[in-house]
Amino acid sequence: MSSSPFLWSIREYMLIRHYSIRTIKSYLYWIKYFILFHGKTHPESLSKKDVERFLTHLVVERNVSQSTQSVALNALVFLYSKFLGQPPIIREYVWKASRQRRC
Repeated sequence: MSSSPFLWSIREYMLIRHYSIRTIKSYLYWIKYFILFHGKTHPESLSKKDVERFLTHLVVERNVSQSTQSVALNALVFLYSKFLGQPPIIREYVWKASRQRRC
């Protein structure tokens, strides 16, 4: 994991509240990728539009599945609502990944 004090504090926060190790790793991955996507800008200074831009990027540029996009969204919802104590992220304007049909 990164040596970022911010990411370490998120990790400690989640460990104290008994989140599973897999959830912690997954959320930290998406939070770190979100921060790097925005040029290492602290999440407190980013807006909801920046969150929407990131989630849309995942679908359009990285071609992720709907479940992957949902995990990334849940990580950001956790970051803003639980860890930073900000209002929840609006989910309406995000370009959703389409579900693939099973054969």
